[in-house]
Amino acid sequence: MNNMVSRISKGLREIAEPDRAAKHQKFFKTGEGEYGEGDKFIGVRVPLIRKLVREFQGLSLEETKTLLFSLWHEERLFALLMMRDSFKRGDDKRKEEIYNLFMNSTSQINNWDLVDSSAPYIAGAWLFDRDRTPLYEFAESDNLWERRIAVISTQYFIRRNNFADTLRIAGILLEDREDLIHKAVGWMLRDVGNRNMKTEEKFLKKYYRKMPRTMLRYAIEKFPEEKRQMYLKGLI
Repeated sequence: MNNMVSRISKGLREIAEPDRAAKHQKFFKTGEGEYGEGDKFIGVRVPLIRKLVREFQGLSLEETKTLLFSLWHEERLFALLMMRDSFKRGDDKRKEEIYNLFMNSTSQINNWDLVDSSAPYIAGAWLFDRDRTPLYEFAESDNLWERRIAVISTQYFIRRNNFADTLRIAGILLEDREDLIHKAVGWMLRDVGNRNMKTEEKFLKKYYRKMPRTMLRYAIEKFPEEKRQMYLKGLI
């Protein structure tokens, strides 16, 4: 481990809270058979990780990769937030390098917070004006986190009023077996509705009866109560 990586690792441990680590182990479902099985926490609050990222701006991609492949959740989150920051500041060459590292390291992006804090800002941002096939390949993946990356990445498109890929990927994931995908798809559909209710409702009217209940509840969360109940009761 080189000096810079050692300093970051030490810095994280200096602000860690052991009690918080124990809570995170439960919250992020790290037990046997759970989605985060085997993940390890040292107990650092996210705002403090973000602050440390700002202190170490300019970290090389190779050093960032070392942290991304850490056994410790907070070190992987630090790496992804650093990648996100470097992507925003970088030229096209650097952005492509960060995107490639992200897409080739999904084994390390293995919890929902890691996906959600990075996918739109790296994969979504890079693919916005490029071929989006990689997201469709991820949507068909056996890997839960790649499927979540596929739909959450489209949040970048939604914020630019570009909804087509969100809806297509949502269609692919309608019968997904994982609750974390149901929540992610519902969330992105809700975001579409926040910008264009007609577009969201057109999709919902076609598919809401076959949606997992959690997905539907997330998608209609901000609807007027009367309309929300009509969807839940299958009366639309």
